[in-house]
Amino acid sequence: MQLSDFDFPLPPERIAQHPIEPRDAARLLHVIAQGVHDRGVRDLPALLRPGDLLVVNDTKVIPARLTGRLRRPGAAQESGARIELTLHMRLDTLEGCCRWRAFARPAKKLNTGSEIIFAEGFRCTVEAKHDAGEVTLAFPMAEEAFAAALAEQGSMPLPPYIKRAAPEASDRQDYQTVFAEKEGAVAAPTAGLHFTPALLAALAEADIGLARLTLHVGAGTFLPVKTEDVARHRMHSEIGIIEEETARRINQVRAAGGRVVAVGTTPLRLLESAAEDDGQVMPFRGETDLFILPGYRFKAVDLLVTNFHLPKSTLFMLVSAFSGLNRMKAAYAHAIDAGYRFFSYGDACLLERSEAGE
Repeated sequence: MQLSDFDFPLPPERIAQHPIEPRDAARLLHVIAQGVHDRGVRDLPALLRPGDLLVVNDTKVIPARLTGRLRRPGAAQESGARIELTLHMRLDTLEGCCRWRAFARPAKKLNTGSEIIFAEGFRCTVEAKHDAGEVTLAFPMAEEAFAAALAEQGSMPLPPYIKRAAPEASDRQDYQTVFAEKEGAVAAPTAGLHFTPALLAALAEADIGLARLTLHVGAGTFLPVKTEDVARHRMHSEIGIIEEETARRINQVRAAGGRVVAVGTTPLRLLESAAEDDGQVMPFRGETDLFILPGYRFKAVDLLVTNFHLPKSTLFMLVSAFSGLNRMKAAYAHAIDAGYRFFSYGDACLLERSEAGE
């Protein structure tokens, strides 16, 4: 398939810059084979069935965006060049050193051995340069000290379509889900942003279960697809964990006739990465770079709660694979005409899986 197949016009005023309050007051577009229905997120308990299981991502976003000044190898002082980094994958933590992969801007100013200074006692060294502005960094400090410095100096890695003249303190809370527990993500699993304690209580009252997994969302989720033949695009790897008890519970629900409802594309991708051909979900701990395009046969997920995604993005390709390209284009056209709010801080969809991919 071609990149242009996944394009659609989107007026800029449809891009949400702040979340709605309360979170579960967001709108919900229910997309089924027969058409679309305008609902609200608070309607989820009535739209799902007793015995269904919501699977959510409990990753927690870290303040992964850093701005520092460059010091070239051998230089006694900083050069003054401003460097912006977005950390996206923790590599390892050796004694007294934390290593990360990151995207750098402008990467062309960096060389192996370059130092970037963020504050007194907080710096990193460029160990290697990679394609597409990616670098490997070493922070010469213990993990506890690194986490404290990042909390003080870093900012929330909001996607580029959310415009800020300067970081807003409210984003540190707004860009976390109610499920956030395990630090490591550099982008929020945004479908989870719509959930509140009140909504969770209503879902439990309706006998709809909840299970948690962890996928540390990477900044690669925002990278544009640059190849017209979309099959040539390569996803960045992300770290995911499905505990044995979670896998067992998912398999029990499906065996009993319940449906697995992924709250976001990140749980969906991890569940599909861990699923056998017969749909059994196995415990998982490691990296996944699963890229889902139309034609993919879903094994583990029956329904998907997700936000509205960018034109020509890997996430719009995923939802098109799940519910059908023509159906999703029609649904998005309806959403635009009806004033739905798009992207991370926007409204949501409830998608039913299409077996035919129409």
